[in-house]
Amino acid sequence: MQQYFPILEWIKTYKKSLFKTDFTAGITVGVMLIPQGMAYAMIAGLPPVYGLYTALFPQIIYALMGTSRQLAVGPVAMDSLLVATALNTMAIVDADHYISLAIFLALFMGMIQIFLGFLKFGFLVNFLSKPVINGFTSAAGIIIGLSQLNHMLGIELPSSNILHEIIQSLWDKSTDIHRFTTLITLVTILMMFFLKRISQKIPAALIVVILATVLTSLLQWNNVGVKIVGFIPQGLPSLKLQTITPQEIYQLIPHGHYTGYDRLFGSHSHCQGR
Repeated sequence: MQQYFPILEWIKTYKKSLFKTDFTAGITVGVMLIPQGMAYAMIAGLPPVYGLYTALFPQIIYALMGTSRQLAVGPVAMDSLLVATALNTMAIVDADHYISLAIFLALFMGMIQIFLGFLKFGFLVNFLSKPVINGFTSAAGIIIGLSQLNHMLGIELPSSNILHEIIQSLWDKSTDIHRFTTLITLVTILMMFFLKRISQKIPAALIVVILATVLTSLLQWNNVGVKIVGFIPQGLPSLKLQTITPQEIYQLIPHGHYTGYDRLFGSHSHCQGR
């Protein structure tokens, strides 16, 4: 059992002196993971609360079955972008059905990752050159950044992962840019750069998130056009069955393979980097 649940081995030698640092690390990660998880859910086209769900369960599972003390576990921007790309190719009208397909895609991707893990296919990442990996991650970072322009500028842009389409949409909607939202974006970015210049030890992103949240709540910026997440459902999601047609499964299979490979190789590469 210890081979599959390493917690049974290290929990025997766990000391009280480690609890304080573990507690501090857990609070820090949790505070950052809440807005980060919601943002990643929105990149995938899902309600923000699903980012909280995906930020919670992986932590619990990895605490029981994980072996690395440095590996980051939870939703990531690149996979969120791949999910949005996959589902946007399908004509989905109903929001609940969109969520169901996203959940199925995550399940299918997980099955692929487990299968490739049993086959020890992580070694294939060694055959990918560093320029190829850097080019892929850099391009994904640019697309992810541009996909957030609608939130940063307070305008509605059509979802796309093609660079020139995003730029064209931005040009067409340039007259609709919300000035106050844009000002908040610029100030927060400058604050993070300024705080990092003072000291790298300052949690700039955490400070900016807390400050922006408090000011938005106190000054009611949402009443002047600043969009906020709004109501977040309490508790865990209810279990219910959704109908997914074989045709939809057939359409999602190629995207599930691609996303599964990205998760396996990305995690493998991350562990090696540590």
